[in-house]
Amino acid sequence: MIQQYINSGILEAYVTGSASEQEIRELLYMKANHPEVNIALQELEKDMELIAQQMAITPPERTWNRIADTIDELILRQTSNPDQFTGREDNNYKNFTKPDTGPQYIEVEAESNHMKVHKLWKWVFAAVFVLGKIFLAFAIYFYLENRQAQQQLKEIKTELQQLKR
Repeated sequence: MIQQYINSGILEAYVTGSASEQEIRELLYMKANHPEVNIALQELEKDMELIAQQMAITPPERTWNRIADTIDELILRQTSNPDQFTGREDNNYKNFTKPDTGPQYIEVEAESNHMKVHKLWKWVFAAVFVLGKIFLAFAIYFYLENRQAQQQLKEIKTELQQLKR
């Protein structure tokens, strides 16, 4: 029964944040009372973390420096001249704006405008392209052969009709 619960997908839903309130309460109860569920949940969280780490793309170093510099500059401006910004009472950084210019954004520039694709996919795309051209050539060839065969069949039918008369 515990193994069925573990295999039911509730653990995955919990880890990805898509579980309902009732499923969360049930999972927390099962986790507290059954060590197998707790172990399975920990292993799943580790696996998800490994997947996230393997799929992560590290931005260029200068990007982090620019973000940090811009944030530091915004903080220095805010502390040196608090009347310059207006915001809600919860002091959330998203809510602060300059009076005349609107919201503040951190500008991030990439190294290039090209999308990076894994090297394996480049070969797959090339192979699909070449195969597409080959299939197109075969389709044209067989179309022309079929037309020629139909023309010959038409000629044979007319000859047969003439011979019958």
